[in-house]
Amino acid sequence: MPETVFRTEGVTKVYDTGNVKVFALARVDLALYSGQLTVLLGPSGSGKSTLLNILGGLDHATEGRVWFRDLELTNLPDRQLTRYRRDYVGFVFQFYNLVPSLTARENVQLVTDVAPNPMPAAEALELVGLDHRMDHFPSELSGGEQQRVAIARAIAKRPEILLCDEPTGALDSSTGVQVLEALRDINDRFGTTTVVITHNAEIRKMAHRVIFFQDGKISRVEQNDTLLAPSEIAW
Repeated sequence: MPETVFRTEGVTKVYDTGNVKVFALARVDLALYSGQLTVLLGPSGSGKSTLLNILGGLDHATEGRVWFRDLELTNLPDRQLTRYRRDYVGFVFQFYNLVPSLTARENVQLVTDVAPNPMPAAEALELVGLDHRMDHFPSELSGGEQQRVAIARAIAKRPEILLCDEPTGALDSSTGVQVLEALRDINDRFGTTTVVITHNAEIRKMAHRVIFFQDGKISRVEQNDTLLAPSEIAW
């Protein structure tokens, strides 16, 4: 078995809206493994993004425990959570969050300037096929190219973990496939443990494991013995 990277025990997240308590997660037990690409699948409001934020150190669970390798994240102080995110985690979101006044290269350098062991911004952009566009501004790039800049920014600090929340949600099929190919290549080349949230059930066919969410709980887990290439996925 590959090494366990994340482990959760009874993770619960409750949002108190006054008289009503909303359970975003309800006693989730989960393991994620080194080098695997895992897809989290389920309807809106099923708890996928909440779990991703907890794993990435952006939020705390209300109850339960969370480990990254031997480091327990459960009650880690904010300063140590910030260090954890900086040193180990790359994030990719549905909306690219690029700085419009900076070029693609400069947007990536925002991360490389603070990471302990970064790769050059140009190298990260070359890995996602944008070496010829690195001096262009976001307004000069397509949606798919902007998302690949966001991926380059995430991987430039050489993270062990890449957490992706609907990375193809704002893209059409052809640009979505390009983004998935970039994620697959990073996973294959560097062994980066990658977690992808999606509403597109077909994307599960490129994942090592698929975790299905329903009403804040894991409803089932599947493992793929054969992985489809992103170009083979029916959009």
